[in-house]
Amino acid sequence: MLELHRRVFARHETACGREPVIDLAGLGWNPFFAGHFEPYARKGFDVGRVAIQHKGRYLVYAAAGELRGEISGRLQFLAGGPQDFPVVGDWAVLRVQPDQQVATIAAILPRKSKFSRRAAGKRMEEQVLAANIDVVFLVNGLDADFNLRRLERYLLVSLEGGARPVILLNKSDLCPDLDACLRAVETIAGTTPIHVLSAKRSEGIDAVRGYLQMGITCALLGSSGVGKSTIINRVLGQEYMKTLEVRPTDERGRHATSHRELILVPEGGLFIDTPGLREIQPLSEGDGIQDAFDDIEELALNCKFRDCRHDAEPGCAVRRALEAGTLDLNRLMNYQKLQKEIGYQIRRTTTSQAARHKAREKQISREYKRRYKKK
Repeated sequence: MLELHRRVFARHETACGREPVIDLAGLGWNPFFAGHFEPYARKGFDVGRVAIQHKGRYLVYAAAGELRGEISGRLQFLAGGPQDFPVVGDWAVLRVQPDQQVATIAAILPRKSKFSRRAAGKRMEEQVLAANIDVVFLVNGLDADFNLRRLERYLLVSLEGGARPVILLNKSDLCPDLDACLRAVETIAGTTPIHVLSAKRSEGIDAVRGYLQMGITCALLGSSGVGKSTIINRVLGQEYMKTLEVRPTDERGRHATSHRELILVPEGGLFIDTPGLREIQPLSEGDGIQDAFDDIEELALNCKFRDCRHDAEPGCAVRRALEAGTLDLNRLMNYQKLQKEIGYQIRRTTTSQAARHKAREKQISREYKRRYKKK
């Protein structure tokens, strides 16, 4: 067990000197999950939270301590796609073998929130990267890799997933014009809090600590090299996460984090660190875009035509805002691009879901016939 986690678990040891017992409330357990777990509890199952996921192997934190997790055959059979398998942050229904510190993951409880994107490849599948997040820190570097359009995408994904977004602008010590960058971010942030920090100099870290409370799960999202691991190290007060310097040739980051991990903060709260993501395709029903681009959505209400595309239609309030200089052209172009992506994904998803449902029915039919013949 990692020394950092030992310190957290030790706070829950009993006076009689038994092995450390984890307080589930400190891991984020609440009435929402307890209600969904009640039917399993009556059948004698245990519960734990997925801390590490690595190529089909899991580390789970349960009341008895750390357990090696293995997926049950039934869960594998019933899974309709990658989104139905456990990810870091999930609450898992367990059959525990305490003598071996092993648990079989029989099911996962409904997710309160999640961070998803479209999986790589041609198939329209959801890839859930982390689950049950309360606060998502959207980390953007203030160096040469500052990218407002990428930040808009992260904001859209976080709003779709159900977590509370917070923008962290890191590397303020490398920013040539901090005021200009801050003003630019404010134009897309809406009501989302913004904090400026320099993790390398330990400046602004107290603002991050303010969100970490007992049972609150915070995730960090951002491209490689923006300083996510350094922020975690400063909050923890030790070099827990591996860090790498950005490439001197183009000032772009290199991957220091190779897997997702649930990290317990000794003073309370949890971190989920994620590998850097330079490009992300939202997997959206379209609702989140109304929050991420609420300024454009509000302008569109005053357009002459309800189906206005904000191109060359007469009476377009969005085009008037562009001409008046109160709306940035690049923001509008990104909004239109995301709308096209989401529309395409919705059409593809409907077709893909029908095909998967048909294939699933055939698989169940074959399995039924095979078992029936054995009898």
